[in-house]
Amino acid sequence: MSSKRYNKMIADKNQYPETFSKLISEIKKNCTAKFDESIDLSFQIVNKQKKNEINIRTSVNLPSGTGKNIKIAVVCDEDKQKSAKDAGAEIVGGDDLIEKIKSGELNFEKLICTTSMMSKLSKLGKVLGPKGLMPNPKLGTVSDDVATAVKNAKSGQAEIRNDKDGNIGVSIGKKSFSDDKLLKNFNAILDTLEKEKSNYNVKGNLIKSSFITSSMGKSFKIKLDKSI
Repeated sequence: MSSKRYNKMIADKNQYPETFSKLISEIKKNCTAKFDESIDLSFQIVNKQKKNEINIRTSVNLPSGTGKNIKIAVVCDEDKQKSAKDAGAEIVGGDDLIEKIKSGELNFEKLICTTSMMSKLSKLGKVLGPKGLMPNPKLGTVSDDVATAVKNAKSGQAEIRNDKDGNIGVSIGKKSFSDDKLLKNFNAILDTLEKEKSNYNVKGNLIKSSFITSSMGKSFKIKLDKSI
């Protein structure tokens, strides 16, 4: 049964798509929970182009940040561990950290690894893969410049990846963000997807449909200002 709070929300407008800039105020009106709700996007993309699968794995530095404090772990050699800690990584280690991860200690939200340690970490695919924690060069999480990688993740780096059905989910901020900040993050996501479209030489539109919602709110269909 739906809650009274949910039933009081503005009626769902999925049948009447609007541009993102016009929907921001509507979404915020639906943010009636007692916490600062996340504003989330979801896209359905074309996941196959002729015989080639579209497998997007990339990241984007959101100009307005995400409003989230991400707990980061870094696997690196001893000579880089201080740099990782100074940059803000909460968990830093080498072989010792790999052993902890192997035993199931996954008390972090993002894992960064240097290239020299990836051969060891890659053996833990069954542990990290299902959680979406395996470092990937395309996501900026495999890097020998651990300080920059950590700072990017802390400052508002969002991962963009599609599942096998072509679904992409990404948060672009919080209800407390100004409309302008949310719009800048939204446009950064679209710019990234437009670049990915050119990488795959997609004929026609890459994005089939797009929606916006808040953590506890209803979903609204977005009408994009341009074809992507």
